[in-house]
Amino acid sequence: MENDYYATPPRALAPIYKYLNYDTPIWECSCGEGSLSKQLKGLGYRVRESDLIKRSYPCEIKDFLLFNDEPWEGDILTNPPYRYSKEFTEKSLELLSEGRFLLLYLRVQFLESQKRRPLFDSQPPKEILIYSKQTPQCARGGDFSKPTGNATMYCWFIWEKGFKCNPIIKWI
Repeated sequence: MENDYYATPPRALAPIYKYLNYDTPIWECSCGEGSLSKQLKGLGYRVRESDLIKRSYPCEIKDFLLFNDEPWEGDILTNPPYRYSKEFTEKSLELLSEGRFLLLYLRVQFLESQKRRPLFDSQPPKEILIYSKQTPQCARGGDFSKPTGNATMYCWFIWEKGFKCNPIIKWI
């Protein structure tokens, strides 16, 4: 899939609202066609939206991995291109202020790589929310009318900048 674009269904947000604060802006840095951003904005959250390429949804066109401005004074929530998920995690944690949250919708397999082990050792996620029933499936190319036909398991990885203990794993 070009640019590794798999849109996240808005219903995937349900288990993470308790981590979000209406007073804290959220950066959706791989917003695609806005499936998550539109849902969050519709609920009253302040959302900054960006993506690598221009799609049908108006947002900042920005390569998140090359972003090198001041720290972000809010939370970051996204489903990053999976092949760059480690880099998105590292960049997000670099930009976040102490105590802010990073919420990534990723494949469960993100846990099983030697390449990512140093990341988990130095900055472990605070919680990992694993779907125990049907996982909300992402839409290849943003087209929710065509099922992907796979059984990929997704979960929410939740980092709190500065957290250094063992993560809590919850089944949702």
